[in-house]
Amino acid sequence: MVRSILSCYGPAPVALLVGPGDDAAVVEVNGRLAVSTDTLVEGADFRRAWSTGADVGVKVAAQNFADVAAMGARPLALVVSLAAPGDLRLDWARDLAAGLDDECRRAGAAIAGGDVSSADEVVVTGTALGVLDGPPILRSGARTGDVVALAGEIGRSAAGLALLGSAGSVDAALGLTASASELVRAHLAPRPAYPAGPDAARAGARALIDTSDGLLRDVGRVAAASGVRIDLDPAALTPDDDLLAAARAVGDPTLAARWVLTGGEDHALVACFAPDAGLPAAFRSIGRVLDEGQGIGRVLLGGRPWTGPDGWRHFA
Repeated sequence: MVRSILSCYGPAPVALLVGPGDDAAVVEVNGRLAVSTDTLVEGADFRRAWSTGADVGVKVAAQNFADVAAMGARPLALVVSLAAPGDLRLDWARDLAAGLDDECRRAGAAIAGGDVSSADEVVVTGTALGVLDGPPILRSGARTGDVVALAGEIGRSAAGLALLGSAGSVDAALGLTASASELVRAHLAPRPAYPAGPDAARAGARALIDTSDGLLRDVGRVAAASGVRIDLDPAALTPDDDLLAAARAVGDPTLAARWVLTGGEDHALVACFAPDAGLPAAFRSIGRVLDEGQGIGRVLLGGRPWTGPDGWRHFA
């Protein structure tokens, strides 16, 4: 199986001196590396009834590279561990490898190696390496008066998941709305805009985060780490027609706004810029950073503290 999977991977970049096949990969880099890891577990993070192996491969790579992009880094390489039942079909594993390779190429990176083991369910873990051309952009750098800006779309993965849950299958979900296929794909195989991270760093971003767990939850993390409050503009977060149609299709029109605010796994980037900084092309303003204040929530929506659910919470 290992030889078969390795044959799926394309050519490696010059910086990857030793790739799959030895005890460790060797990467030659002059400067800082950003390193992040993420795991997908069958049943908790994906269902094989809905996701192809290629979908899971794309999702593993996307989740990991979005995290290094959220530090301002350029994706370089991915190390992958696969644990699976003994009856896992070889063609599913090969599709997994193809999805990994496809998203790595899109990100300008490569598979650098990995491991295989056995488990009762499929578990895929990726560890991403990214190159920093300057200092890392942390969550803790937001300052009073900063512009809060978003790169990417939010709410679409949550809408896709809701369509799948309502319909029960991919084929049935695709017939629910005109844009269902795009929303379902956004959930099954997200395609983040990785260059937005380095672009934000070059433009002087003072804080940066990947919205993997929902906009409100992740903005709240920036606010807490920076010791500030963040006021989001409701007018900048209005659900689009695709989300409104999906919410109607699943029987609850109010869900569209909730998906935008609390839906995760879109892997959009939120950055905080000085008031006089020019926003990179991929970003749009969605709010402002306020001072810490007293006795009031860290995240506000139109000046009012948000008190409802704010996004995904592991083990909750």
